[in-house]
Amino acid sequence: MSRLPNLPCLCATLRRTTRALTQLYDDAIRQQGLSLTQLTILQVFSRAGEISQGQLAEILVMDSTTLTRTLKLMTKQGWISERRGADRRERLLRMSKSGEAKLTRATPAWDKLQSRLRHQLGDQNWKSLMQFNNQLTDLITEGETL
Repeated sequence: MSRLPNLPCLCATLRRTTRALTQLYDDAIRQQGLSLTQLTILQVFSRAGEISQGQLAEILVMDSTTLTRTLKLMTKQGWISERRGADRRERLLRMSKSGEAKLTRATPAWDKLQSRLRHQLGDQNWKSLMQFNNQLTDLITEGETL
């Protein structure tokens, strides 16, 4: 039984869960000098390669103000490289060598936490939770909700 009361709203319940998870992941990777948001951005670049800020925002379902602030800090740290696209307003972003090194150093702590959570939840619950969250995000971002 949960020690926390049930909340009447799906959004509030998921936000409470994501705040708790974010704190857990931030604690796990803090020694590497990264936040979970920064780590996630580096992980996206490691999979997607060079992409526009708009594409990154879409992948992360993140508002542009917050993303711009985070990217500025990451660029200042030297973890991200950018160049102008064909359209002068477009910025193409990619992970720099320094960003690759940062991601490599942080990945073992992230992997350890992922494994621990997966073990505690059980494989089926883990897979179901991942599938549910992806399905819910797709439903919302595709505009199929009321």
